Amino acid sequence: MSLSKSMLPEYDQEMAGTRKTLERIPDDKLDWKAHEKSNSIGWVGAHLADIPAWIEITLNHDTFDIDPPGGEPYQVSSPGSRQEILDLFDKNVAAGRAAIAAATDEQLMQPWTLLKAGETILTMPRITMLRSFVLNHTIHHRAHLCVYLRMNDVPVPALYGPSADETEM
Repeated sequence: MSLSKSMLPEYDQEMAGTRKTLERIPDDKLDWKAHEKSNSIGWVGAHLADIPAWIEITLNHDTFDIDPPGGEPYQVSSPGSRQEILDLFDKNVAAGRAAIAAATDEQLMQPWTLLKAGETILTMPRITMLRSFVLNHTIHHRAHLCVYLRMNDVPVPALYGPSADETEM
């Protein structure tokens, strides 16, 4: 089995769980923050919607500069509603899945570099980038969003088993 085919079931599972979580974002709480230094619920949702777009960047480019000299720095999208977040997420998930499905083992093992202002932040095989900066990063921010939902009395979805909100006590 190819590396890409072995990765797709995990990708599908994590993206489905992430979508279930994004569906719970209350439109009237997009600006809510747990703390003045925290990002808002809307920012976390937008970030989760953006992350799958990194797959095409990783697979189709050798590098990505988050703050290119003389260019515009990378910024998280700013959807104005839960539906806009979901639409962006769905678009990026579909494109990301297609890119993974088309990737060869050789391509996945090639090095990829993240830059900031032309300076190397890290270099790693593309498959490692997909697992860490896409899948693990998604899981991290999905948990972040679940905490925000809980703090706002929004039921947290079941992800790897029942959630306290979806079981009877």
